Amino acid sequence: MGTMVAVLNGLLKEKILAVQEFALLGYRSVRDLFSRPRYLAETFEQMDNIGVGSLPIVALAAFFIGAVLVLQTADQFVRFGSPGLTGDVVSLALVREIGLVIFALLAAGRNSSGMASELGSMQVTEQIDAMRALGTDPIKKLVVPRVIATVVMLPLLTIVGDFVGLLGGVMVSYFVIRLNPLQFWTRAYTAIEFGDALQGLVKPVIFGFILALVGCYFGLNARGGTRGVGRATTQAVVAASVLILVSNLFITKTLLWVNALMGW
Repeated sequence: MGTMVAVLNGLLKEKILAVQEFALLGYRSVRDLFSRPRYLAETFEQMDNIGVGSLPIVALAAFFIGAVLVLQTADQFVRFGSPGLTGDVVSLALVREIGLVIFALLAAGRNSSGMASELGSMQVTEQIDAMRALGTDPIKKLVVPRVIATVVMLPLLTIVGDFVGLLGGVMVSYFVIRLNPLQFWTRAYTAIEFGDALQGLVKPVIFGFILALVGCYFGLNARGGTRGVGRATTQAVVAASVLILVSNLFITKTLLWVNALMGW
């Protein structure tokens, strides 16, 4: 019994320490955003890798998400004689919830794992220790550019994904229920209010910060050679996905409260 308590106590301390280190990494990355030197070349390189590199998979997934949403909802609206509402449902689902979360999960699977593997490889080969020995702050040079790039590019990817998803929806609605594309676009546009657009832009910023920070954290804490890098990559994807889903609940509740308070 005493051994089990000691094991659980050690495990609890380890998890609390990990949370503290993760929070400290987040604080340092935000603090270093406003100090020099600024590694613009690394930031633009990461923006190209994260944004342009993720664009094909996000666009492809968005197209089929919009198409499936139409297939799932069109029959019900046709049954009740209101096929025009299909555009409302697809646009609100993409802009407010489904599109945001799925795009963030796709970005986490691609970019969090990439950051963890890249930084993990640098960590186990002692490149980061050499960087410290030369007087370069690895947080500022490696973490901050990735955080900035993800926070900037994920909202842009979400906007593109929403548009492509609506394209998939309008194509399927035209061929399946013969809905006029102009009617679909009009309904989709008018259904989105300011509060919906606010959710569609605020959530990707927070999701981008989470997935970048998680990928960098597990990469910087990789231990044990190539096996440790692989383990860090897997942990980064799992942790980023879970944190995105959990934080989505609290962000949604907060934004709905703000929308109700402001009358949006």
